[in-house]
Formats: sequence, C-alpha cells, structure tokens
Amino acid sequence: MTRVLHLGDAAWLKEGEVARLLALLNCDGEEARVVGGAVRNGLLHLPVAEIDVATTAVPGEVARRVEAAGGKSIPTGIEHGTITVVIDHRPIEVTTLREDVETFGRKARVVFGRDWKADAERRDFTINALSASAEGTVHDYVGGIGDLATRRVRFIGDPQRRIEEDYLRILRFFRFHAHFGEGPPDAPGLHACILARAGIDALSRERVRMEMLKLLVASRATPTLAVMAESGLLGMVLGGVGFLASFENVVKVEAALGAKPDAVRRLGALGVWVAEDAERLAQRLRLSNAESERLSALEAWWRVAPQPQARAAHALLYQFGPQQFVDRVFVAWARSDAGVADGDWHELASLPQRWTAPVFPLKAADFMGRGLVAGPALGIALRAAEEAWIAADFPLDRAVLEAIADRTAQQSAASD
Repeated sequence: MTRVLHLGDAAWLKEGEVARLLALLNCDGEEARVVGGAVRNGLLHLPVAEIDVATTAVPGEVARRVEAAGGKSIPTGIEHGTITVVIDHRPIEVTTLREDVETFGRKARVVFGRDWKADAERRDFTINALSASAEGTVHDYVGGIGDLATRRVRFIGDPQRRIEEDYLRILRFFRFHAHFGEGPPDAPGLHACILARAGIDALSRERVRMEMLKLLVASRATPTLAVMAESGLLGMVLGGVGFLASFENVVKVEAALGAKPDAVRRLGALGVWVAEDAERLAQRLRLSNAESERLSALEAWWRVAPQPQARAAHALLYQFGPQQFVDRVFVAWARSDAGVADGDWHELASLPQRWTAPVFPLKAADFMGRGLVAGPALGIALRAAEEAWIAADFPLDRAVLEAIADRTAQQSAASD
C-alpha cells in the first residue's frame, strides 16, 4: 500500500540548486524526486545536508540536460546508473531508477526502470526508502512513514536477504537505530544481524570505520552499543572489550561542558585502556594518522588528575596540544570517581580556553653564543633547557631565560 504525505515548506527542496535540478529532470515524460536521508530528516525536522536524487531518466539523458543548462556531470557510478551533477558548484548524486537482477555482496547486476515502488523495495530500511517530489509530496511504498512515527528502524522485506546483499547493513542497522530509533531494536532485524555477524569480517576496514564513527556520536549510542555487546557484535568490531561505562561517562562530560560529540574521543573511551588497544583499533578500523595519534595519546590516562598547582597541567597541555590534552582529561575524568559537576575537573578540562602554551623562546644561537658548536652537544643543551623551562612553568622573563641558558650550556660543556 502506498502512503502519501506532504513535506511542507522545505526550503532545501524548493529553492536553489536542488529545485533547479528537479525542474530540469521533471519534463518531457521523465520524473525526478529527492530520495533517502534528506526526506527522512525533513520529516523529522532535522538538518538536511546531503541530498540524493532519483529519476526515470537514464544517465545519458541526465547528463545531456544538466550540461545543456550549464552544469557539469561526472560518471561516479555509471555502472549502477549514478552520476554526480554539479550545479552552481554544488554536487548532487543522481541515480536512475533500477532493480537488482542479481546481487553479489556489494556488487549487483541491475536494470534501469521506471517503477518507483520497485526502486524503493531494493533499498535497505523503510525510513530510507521515502521519496519527495518537487512540490513536497512524500511517497512511501514500504511503511517508512509509520516507522518514523514509532521511531523504528526496520529492514525492507526479508532482513536476512537485505543483509546478504551487503553485510555492512548489519552496522548500518545499529547506526540508524542509534540515531533515529527508540526502545529496543526491531527484533527480526536484530535476529538477522546476529545470525549474519560473521559477514562483518569480510567488510573493508574503511567501511567499518565510517559506520562506527557515525554511530558513536548518535544520541542513543550507549544503549545501542550495549545491545551490540550483548549480541557479540561489538567485540568483533573492536577486536577487544568495549568499556561501556567509560563511554557513557565521556558522553556526560561532553554534555556538561557543552562540548560537541567527538567520535574519535568516544572511540578511545570505549576501546582504549592501554597502548596496545590504540594500536589494535588503528589497524582494525584503518584510522587516519591523526586519529591514531589521538588514541595513542590516551596512554597513561590514569596519570591525569586535578592538581593543586597548575604546573603539571600546563606541561601536559604543552606536550600534547589542546585536542589531545582535552581527550586525555575527558577520558581520565570519565574513569575517575568524580561526577560531572566536579569543579576541579571542570577547571582542568577548560584549561585550553584560559591558557595557551607559549613557544619555547631559546634558540640554537643562544647556546652557540655561549661557546657550543653545532652538533650533538648543542641538541642536548637545547632539550635540557626546554625541560628546565617547562619545569619552571614556562617563564618568559629574559633574566630567567638567560639563567636557564647559562646553566644548561655549562652543564653541556662540562659533560662533553
């Protein structure tokens, strides 16, 4: 049964590049609609960022119309009927309606069609299969509107078959539930995910990383991760134990400080207790160098705690920089006995907002003027001077700096 609903006055649909593109494609016997997440978010009154368009027009015709209007077309997935069109510098994916004739994991043999219902039925979840025409009419062929109303994430058709088409849908099931679901996950969907969980091992690490990082910042990430842990799925993804209490406490700390949810920090809270954990996650999820460095910096988190003197915190902030300092403090706080209202932890966590670490002011010339020559001894003297400067809590007074330079130069000369 098809249900129809009106999206209302949606500026993202009725103005700008999207409206221009729909006008280009909605003529001469062809039809185009916005599909998927944009429609879902529009109905939920959530921000709409990425917009995808489906059309009855074949890719060649889409490209012809767009280029005739001064736009650009890029065949990003032409074998599946997808091209990226660029209108007024905005890229929008346009896909011709299609049906999967045969599926081979992520790969499928498709035929183009003109049946909106058949196109909806080949998608993953009912809430992602909605389509909206240019005037704002929302078409629902699989019960997505009802599932949105009850906040239920449900596979279209047979969950097992949907998963076998692409095992990443196991993680997508949990990710979408964490963002849009309420209550326990859909029972048939959860059962199918548990039965097919071995398929996760066949997925590329990059795809698993992408889904997990999106899941970790969801509003209901903690109860969803708990279900994944109980189902044996979380351990498969992490390759180790998930520290759910630590994760939830970091979520609370972020909220208490008004900090934006941070996926990498939350991953560290969930999966890093010792250095080996950071190394394992970096490999299993193929994290970027920057992400791996942030997890590695959580090593010895247990050494971080509010101190009567600010010197130790200043040294830590200087060593790690603001991002990694905040990561360490948040995780240490989450694993301490202190609550989110603790004033000392608040002060420590907010240090980067009040104090900026200065640049080490002494240079090689300061030591060469004291008789040292270029070479290992000069490097040793510079490092020793920097350590003394940090221990003195970053003085900038020139007399103090001269004294540090005199002392370390003399020590270096004596040991040479």
